[in-house]
Amino acid sequence: MIPKADGVEALMTLQLISGSDVFGPVHWSTSGDLGQTWTDPQPIPGLGRHSIGEDHQEGVCDVVPDYHPQTGTVLAMGHNVYYRRGVLARPQGPRYPVYVVRDGEGRWSRPQKLLWDDPRATAIYTSGCSQRIILPDGGLLVPLSFGPKGRADRGVASARCTFDGRTLSIVRVGGELRNSAGRGLLEPSLAVLDGRYYMTMRAEDGRGYATSSGDGLAWDPPRAWAWQDGTPLEMSTTQQHWLVHSGGLFLVYTRKAEENVNVMRWRAPLYVAAVDRESLRLVRESEQVVMPMIGDGVNDPNHVARMGNFHTTAVSPEMSWITVGETLPHDGWHGNLLLARIHWSRPNRSAPAG
Repeated sequence: MIPKADGVEALMTLQLISGSDVFGPVHWSTSGDLGQTWTDPQPIPGLGRHSIGEDHQEGVCDVVPDYHPQTGTVLAMGHNVYYRRGVLARPQGPRYPVYVVRDGEGRWSRPQKLLWDDPRATAIYTSGCSQRIILPDGGLLVPLSFGPKGRADRGVASARCTFDGRTLSIVRVGGELRNSAGRGLLEPSLAVLDGRYYMTMRAEDGRGYATSSGDGLAWDPPRAWAWQDGTPLEMSTTQQHWLVHSGGLFLVYTRKAEENVNVMRWRAPLYVAAVDRESLRLVRESEQVVMPMIGDGVNDPNHVARMGNFHTTAVSPEMSWITVGETLPHDGWHGNLLLARIHWSRPNRSAPAG
């Protein structure tokens, strides 16, 4: 959300998908009427694919924009990705965060690499689909997932960065968190509320994980997401995101349920629930479906629109958004881009009203 003299403008990044992790050029679009209408998507210069050799291309994906109030710019960051003959290359080359900056006149900078020379990140370090924190001094906390060559499971840490409206630079990296199952910890997202920092992480052991910190760098041991009574949520290698609003902390997520039992990774519907900040557990009675499942997740799961990649936006004191791009792999990768509005109207601000 970008402040304007006559109100606020929403800016969104989006891109086509035509196969499993096969993405087209990154585009941008804006709305001046709180998401009722949007401009035609336009490509961001430099965030398309380019040839890097015979049959190989490099592109950028998982880009998330943030307005940086101290410089009046938009920082949009994702990570690079490699393709071979039009599909995801295996193995991938070195992976790293890529960012561009949009100035107050709407001009995009050239793409830049977020530099981090660390032996723990020789194969990959990424911050795709992440939620970052902009600090009062203009610096940022950026969550990273990383791994060295020869090791499958990735670690997670947060990085303290400086940003002057042009260049993002890492100045300090906090403590490392690990989970040895599969590819380890992935797609971390950050939030801050009342001076406490929170991180949620995708994992590959049938769970998602959360942790908290007093400074955003040194993190408590991760806890698997569970209800307040300790019953764990069954998740399947899918991201979660925070929704911070009106004095409360909420989580948007996917999980196994009776109606989606046969949907790949249970990637529909999207749920939202309040977080008990003392225990880092979810309040079961607060759970709502925020993006309904479209299709039959028991008898016809191949034609259910999957919604595992999504994002949250605090729009105003009264409203938050959740945006998602559906994917239907068995229907030619058709899918709509959806926007759900959460209205905060309850007097105690303890839960979304709808």
